[in-house]
Amino acid sequence: MEKLRMGLIGCGGMMKNHARAVNMVDSVEIVAVCDIIKERAENVASALNDPYVTTDYHDMVDKVDAVLVALPHDLHFECGMFFAFNNKHILMEKPLCNSEEECLRLIKMCEDHKVTLMCGYPVRFWPGIIKLKEMVDSGDYGEIIQMSVWTEQLTGEGIDGFKDGRPDWSMTSRLGGGQLFSHGCHYIDIMLWFLGNPVSGAHLGTRNGTPWMLKEGTSALVMKFESGALGYHGATWGARGSRMGYDFQIQTEKGMIEYQHYAGQIKLYDQGFKHQPGVAENPHYKVLWERGTDVSKETQYEIAHFAECCRTGATPITNGYSTLQGLRVIWKLYDAEQHGVVADLRGLGLNQK
Repeated sequence: MEKLRMGLIGCGGMMKNHARAVNMVDSVEIVAVCDIIKERAENVASALNDPYVTTDYHDMVDKVDAVLVALPHDLHFECGMFFAFNNKHILMEKPLCNSEEECLRLIKMCEDHKVTLMCGYPVRFWPGIIKLKEMVDSGDYGEIIQMSVWTEQLTGEGIDGFKDGRPDWSMTSRLGGGQLFSHGCHYIDIMLWFLGNPVSGAHLGTRNGTPWMLKEGTSALVMKFESGALGYHGATWGARGSRMGYDFQIQTEKGMIEYQHYAGQIKLYDQGFKHQPGVAENPHYKVLWERGTDVSKETQYEIAHFAECCRTGATPITNGYSTLQGLRVIWKLYDAEQHGVVADLRGLGLNQK
């Protein structure tokens, strides 16, 4: 089987993770690397098998079958349209585009040119998340009552967001929104996948602790679903300390199932394990599954899925339409927050038109 010739566009921190992951996927070969800062492109290329290096992605179009795009969000549309028009498959970092109109136009261009369009939502492909979904779908734990997703990070000024006194693009309007739009889109997608069609929801955000952000750096949202289950997402880009990290908790009729990404474990807390008074951490749980490998972004799984879809013509799990549905939820939540009302989310489940 011939390898998929892939180009990498945008060589910031996330692309370094992708480059390492691609080396784990036998069906893909990186043949070109692009960044407007040549040194960054060369740095990523140094870990690969002597790919073509350029500062202009137009120069790589005849060398590749597909591209992995990790540019500032406001450049996703222009770059995606160019490669779709030239019949190249596209794995686009999240979010797909910064507006619904751009998403729809890019989706149509890809359809017209019969190329694969996939959004980079690696969490969907994490082995721990797939195992968690299998567990709740089995029915062994009863009905889902609530799903909570926690993510705690430190970005921006707290790390290296300001260079030469100027804010990084991810703290400006180029981001397309705040923390919810840029990072929460992963977890909206997960909740729609686990819980089904949403009915209503509300979001609150703040810049407290993240003054470098143009919009919210800390976010809290709740959604109600047709099943009656609730979904909650609490997240911050201002975490000076963290216990949760990336944590997924599902309350069911039989107990609470938790996937801790950094620990690489799925645990079950049930009625057989009571909290001990005076003990800060409850050690009483059953480990149902362990990852067995070091923690990482684990993007190799989404890249392998993308390559298979390019080869077979199958529709990616995180295709343009399903990705757009999750973004529509976020835009509805933002609008309702601005008007101080509860958002009507009916009709915005995955794969609903």
